Amino acid sequence: MITLNRFRWWELGYLYVLYLTAFPASERKPFGIILRMAKEGRADLWAIRSDGVLAGLAATVNGPEVVLLDYLAVSKKYRGWGIGTAALRTLMEQYSALFVEIESTYEPAANSTEREKRKQFYVNCGMVPLEVEADVFGVRMELLSHGCSMDFDGYRSFYREHYSPWAAEHIREVQP
Repeated sequence: MITLNRFRWWELGYLYVLYLTAFPASERKPFGIILRMAKEGRADLWAIRSDGVLAGLAATVNGPEVVLLDYLAVSKKYRGWGIGTAALRTLMEQYSALFVEIESTYEPAANSTEREKRKQFYVNCGMVPLEVEADVFGVRMELLSHGCSMDFDGYRSFYREHYSPWAAEHIREVQP
């Protein structure tokens, strides 16, 4: 059985190491920002458990109507067991309007196969690709959503209002 619970302080070491190993440095914000935003109620940090065993993490940035799934990771030890799928579906039930950023599948990259698999994972879980691409701190991203639509201006506004105006200024539109 897969469950998502808000993290417990004693789990932070595990979640931090998973965060560092699951995401490239170019896509990671300082972990302290995630914790601060969770403490302020602007974000959630979820511990994903499989039959009670800590197996992954999810982090969201919460707006009143739309939520960004900022990070979703399952430990390598537990990948391929359906944990990520179950966790994403639980998040889609928890938040009626959810969107995610993924590395663009439209540009050549050394990890193109991995990017395509990631996109297919989200699509298979019911997320829909949006016609939005952006350069986010030098990383070309595309958006997918469940239960909402969004254009570039709405995306940038979400960052400005729910993350920080400074971050919003570092997001540039990319024409697909």
